[in-house]
Amino acid sequence: MTLMNILASRSSRMKASEIRELLKLLDQPDIISFAGGIPDASLFPAEAIAGAYQAVLSGGEAGAALQYQVSEGYAPLRHWLASEMGKLGVACDEGNIFITSGSQQALDYLGKLFLSPGDTALVTWPTYLGALQAFNAYEPRYDRLTLDGGNMTPDAYRAAAAAPSAASKEGGRVKFAYLVPDFANPTGNTLNRQQREAVLDLAGELDIAVIEDAAYRALRYDGEPVPPILALDCARSGGIDKARTLYCGSFSKILSPGMRVGWVCAPRHVVEKLVLMKQASDLHSPSVNQMVMHRVAETVFDGQVDSLIGAYRQRRDALIAALDAHMPQGVTWSRPEGGMFVWVTLPEGADAAALLARSVAEARVAFVPGSAFFADGTGRNTLRLSFTLANRRAVEEGVPRLAALLRG
Repeated sequence: MTLMNILASRSSRMKASEIRELLKLLDQPDIISFAGGIPDASLFPAEAIAGAYQAVLSGGEAGAALQYQVSEGYAPLRHWLASEMGKLGVACDEGNIFITSGSQQALDYLGKLFLSPGDTALVTWPTYLGALQAFNAYEPRYDRLTLDGGNMTPDAYRAAAAAPSAASKEGGRVKFAYLVPDFANPTGNTLNRQQREAVLDLAGELDIAVIEDAAYRALRYDGEPVPPILALDCARSGGIDKARTLYCGSFSKILSPGMRVGWVCAPRHVVEKLVLMKQASDLHSPSVNQMVMHRVAETVFDGQVDSLIGAYRQRRDALIAALDAHMPQGVTWSRPEGGMFVWVTLPEGADAAALLARSVAEARVAFVPGSAFFADGTGRNTLRLSFTLANRRAVEEGVPRLAALLRG
């Protein structure tokens, strides 16, 4: 007998992240990797971060930095974030801001807050793998969030959610729509204003929450910004405390993922529930990291965004140019206005997982097979390429190698 025999039933839904596993390939120096959706560490504002740690720990703030913190998060950082949300059209104050240990923790908490076994989460097809992992522990079912028509009416969503499921003999109800509206992981796609309004229309008819994952919003290289869904919601509803949208933000893609500082901007009554979850989980995010992040964000955030845009735009352009030059007929790809990813669709019947095995073994090129991003495991003929770590040599050598495999 082992402990595996007495695990909770939900544990069967916990699966390893294909992306986390593929990151191990980065340790092999001869691998050209388009796999990990991570920022370039050489572009982190390391000097500013080191200086902020030195200032915090060597001055009068050292005691507070090394002490317990309130579960809501460090007040000056929450105040700064509320001001930044105001620039995006979301009038709020620090009472609407909740600090998390990365935005991944926010997704876990929101899944726990809304989902009972058998309830339905509406997600795009494909969607962010980390969101599926966060929600899976709460035993939901998934339905496809359609943004451009289709045959799914609110009544159809309700009926599908109410049918008995493996997790609940009585069925459940739709609880929220989750989406990444700006430069989505994995597709790189961005929702226009009409699509964002349509999400709010559907959420209103179903009386559900909207979880807006804004991890990549600042990384826009072309085109005009579109207001956040939360800003559109506030304009409709009469303010953030009447809104149904929960905005998940992160410093990971701009300043540092290793510091694990994210946030949720939401109505106060939701923040109050999240605080109770934090108290029962890890009490609070690390005090010193929050204090350092506040100092760094106040001084270098805008300049850091500009620097990343300049670097990543060049890498995106190089990757798309290489795909244009080398990929065989029948292969298509997205042309993102920002973010970190290009989404590639292979001809029907192709298997990206099998291609990955050959690509690593024969071409020494890594990517993420697309089926990992589909709640039902479909999309086997798709794959995700990340360009943030792809320098010119990697693109000029890696894309032709991958294209040669596809030609057969």
